[in-house]
Amino acid sequence: MCGIIGYLGSKNAVPVLLDGLKKLEYRGYDSAGVAVIRDNKIQVRRVKGKIRDLVESLKASPLEGSCGLGHTRWATHGRPSEENAHPHRDCSGTLVVVHNGIIENYLPLKEELIREGHVFRTETDTEVIAHLIEKHFKGSLEEAVMMAIRELEGAYAVAAMSVRDPDKIVAAKTGPPAVVGLGEGEFFISSDINPILGYTPRVVFLEDNEMAVLERQGVRFLDFQGTPLSKTVDHLSWNPIMIEKKGFKHFMLKEIFEQPQVIRDTLEGRISQGSGKVYLDETGLSPRATKSIERVLIIACGTSYHAGLAGKYFIESLAQVPVSVEYASEYRYHDLLLDPRTLVVVISQSGETADTLAALRAIKKAGGLTLAISNVVNSTIPREAERALYTHAGPEIGVAATKTFSAQLAALALLALYLAQAKGRSDEGTFSPLIQDLLRVPHKLERILTEARRLEDLAQRFLAFSHFLYLGRWVSFPVALEGALKLKEISYLHAEGYAGGEMKHGPIALIDEDMPTLAVVPKDRAYEKMLSNISEIKARSGHILALAFEDDTEIVNYADEVIRVPACSPLWSPFLTVVPLQLFAYHIAAKRGADVDQPRNLAKSVTVE
Repeated sequence: MCGIIGYLGSKNAVPVLLDGLKKLEYRGYDSAGVAVIRDNKIQVRRVKGKIRDLVESLKASPLEGSCGLGHTRWATHGRPSEENAHPHRDCSGTLVVVHNGIIENYLPLKEELIREGHVFRTETDTEVIAHLIEKHFKGSLEEAVMMAIRELEGAYAVAAMSVRDPDKIVAAKTGPPAVVGLGEGEFFISSDINPILGYTPRVVFLEDNEMAVLERQGVRFLDFQGTPLSKTVDHLSWNPIMIEKKGFKHFMLKEIFEQPQVIRDTLEGRISQGSGKVYLDETGLSPRATKSIERVLIIACGTSYHAGLAGKYFIESLAQVPVSVEYASEYRYHDLLLDPRTLVVVISQSGETADTLAALRAIKKAGGLTLAISNVVNSTIPREAERALYTHAGPEIGVAATKTFSAQLAALALLALYLAQAKGRSDEGTFSPLIQDLLRVPHKLERILTEARRLEDLAQRFLAFSHFLYLGRWVSFPVALEGALKLKEISYLHAEGYAGGEMKHGPIALIDEDMPTLAVVPKDRAYEKMLSNISEIKARSGHILALAFEDDTEIVNYADEVIRVPACSPLWSPFLTVVPLQLFAYHIAAKRGADVDQPRNLAKSVTVE
């Protein structure tokens, strides 16, 4: 969950490194640092705290050099401190290392290195890498790195540089992501593509057990045995301007407002309005193979898990195929009862989520047919899955997922329609209105966003509360879970999402005048039951804030406050009802003074277990 950036070129590396670190902030961090080589010396600057603190330190005492490494640290071994911040040095101070991941056998390695005379200055697991490289160094940095990583157990992306083999950065990966950028006379190594976008569209994604050697004349790729590799160069389609705030106070707010376009982009080219057909040729799922699918298993974590729950209702309603949804972190420990007629859908925004990747690998060993839904082209999960369906959300900087949730809903809606079509359940009378209504979702979302100011006013009235209950039934249950998660993530308030029918099985004991309930109540098959749940809450002095269709005249008799969304086919209501909950959470967090884009203790991509 740390962030790595490296630069080798003709420019002063420090501004490039700082720019890259700012674009990696969303991953979460507690300290930051840079190192550059100049005049045959390594100069290091590290701080506990924010990148702005590092910037101020460098203003007071500048560093300069054309080869450098930068890092944002998320503490795993050792408390957050300047001493424990990366980059880490060896005993001689002639090489430095940055690292993302966890070295599981660092204690026995450290004990052995101490016996050999190495002096440790930090509490981190990363420092053993620097000393191992020092131990094996005999003139070639890549050979020393190769020898060192053979002794490591765990998950890691590592980058190193040394004055004893200058004008070179060596990177290696097993687990967390690493991307090489190929510019004109300059080269980059990064934890993701965001820091590279402004410099070059040409990138190479390292696979597990691969190394990259960045030199003045170019980049070489090797496996861990030193065998040269031929790698495919990918051309990025994301524009660096997409990462800027565009006048919004926070990235999260900008990304909430991008959702109509994100849904359009994810649906575009995959639905024929003329024929009403869905085309997923890119996935390689042929209609014939799709027709044979008798069960779908969805694997995900966090917000992606909630999208998967909504996808369960999409698929079961339209394709009449049973679906189960599992947390990736738990499923990998199951007895994997799979057969060739089960389609396993793994969902990960980043394509690098460690638990989801581990579950995918276990599923592949068990013989499951796998399809990845991801937002990052050629990230590890879609590369390792047999099939991939990409969302088109662009980079998401806010740690709390918003637009990628909507994009995942769109991808799952497409998959549900495609399965139904392949199984002959897409009669024109039923599906044509559904498809047309799906295509109208972005316009309806834009209408919601034009009235977003009301959510800010509502948030102001709810600032005094510390506990919230979110309720929904059927397809609105995942929306309740996601709404509660957003509030918890960014405002640090206690919130619980429940299926409406479960309220009487425990949560109703919590209801009083100090615990408001946000009820998701579109007019669907569970509408009357939800009204009954609301009545039970009102009878116990609970305050009700309801999300309902704009043509619902009955809801005002039950709720204290009503947020209106345009009416739509009930199956697609999550696209519309989740957005007011995102805005509600955003405004409460902003008014409480929370760091909306980088909430405490959270990282954007959970790339270590």
